[in-house]
Amino acid sequence: MHAGRWFDDLAVGEVIEHSLRRTVSEMDNIMFSSLTLNFQPLHLDAEYAKGTEFGERLVNSMFTLGLVVGMTVPELTFGTAVANLGFDSISFPAPVVHGDTLKVSTTVTSLRDSKSRPGVGIAGFEHTGTNQRDEVVVLCRRNAMINRRPAGG
Repeated sequence: MHAGRWFDDLAVGEVIEHSLRRTVSEMDNIMFSSLTLNFQPLHLDAEYAKGTEFGERLVNSMFTLGLVVGMTVPELTFGTAVANLGFDSISFPAPVVHGDTLKVSTTVTSLRDSKSRPGVGIAGFEHTGTNQRDEVVVLCRRNAMINRRPAGG
């Protein structure tokens, strides 16, 4: 079962505008921060956060990263990915706050054959997450091992 793209269906320079959008809630932030034992008061303590330059709590950036990558799965790697190999860069140019709605676009930055596995390739992706004001909130480059189209498929 797959809905994602086979390695053979990707093209360098291709841009995919993902259809999923997601509004980030206070619950998302509190649960994620608590589950990962990140008790940074900027994420959890409204009174503390009021005294910062932001004036309000910020969403945990690791949640933002995971959400943005996850939002790409249905149209990109669902059922075709073998493994996420790593991130070359991750940046958070603007903060995410409770109530922000995120959307994602992906650019295919590179494609190469796997040296160790003949049935897969290595794809480079740049994911750009933006909020409802079109501000970039996360930009990451990652490499993933993607299955080639099966014979007869």
